[in-house]
Amino acid sequence: MRFNNKKFIYLISPLKIKKSFYNDLIEVLKYKKVGFFQLRLKRQNFKKKLLIGKKIKKICKKYDVKFLINDDVNLSKKLNADGCHLGQKDMNIFEARKLIGKKIIGITCHNSIKLANIAAKNKADYIAFGAFYSSKTKKVKYVAPIRILKKVRKIIKTPIVAIGGINSSNYKKLLLNKANFLAISGYIWKNKKLKPKDAIKNII
Repeated sequence: MRFNNKKFIYLISPLKIKKSFYNDLIEVLKYKKVGFFQLRLKRQNFKKKLLIGKKIKKICKKYDVKFLINDDVNLSKKLNADGCHLGQKDMNIFEARKLIGKKIIGITCHNSIKLANIAAKNKADYIAFGAFYSSKTKKVKYVAPIRILKKVRKIIKTPIVAIGGINSSNYKKLLLNKANFLAISGYIWKNKKLKPKDAIKNII
């Protein structure tokens, strides 16, 4: 599957969606650097996620952004999203394919080339490595060295998403080291100094 590398930002939602979020999302997507948007909600029930997902899907479609669901393949199918992201403890890729077919499926590989090889062999559409830096979004269990990006690129052609504490001061280093996409959340949604539309300007 081919992706637009000019839209290198893989934007992840905040864990809680406020009323102001939808307008903020629109302002961020207007800069045309976001290629993916992942809905990552851990505490809401299925019905609530469905309602939120429908609103976000419309916005993503308007700005030509791939709309993905974190962890929940059934929700992805229900929303007819563009795909889903799976962690190592989530549904396996073969079961996911049965539900959503040829839609996008990305796999978390933490800091493991072995897991990346397995994901590539199983035809994941992208592989995600991290955390490269400390994160405001979640506790860091796995630390990935930047050198892993070039190592993986030499042996695997699958697109690479870098994740973990990415901001305006460190994002270029990841791109220079062969990351195709940068997963960003906290810098946009939890930035105490900048509004989302202003934070995104610093990464384009």
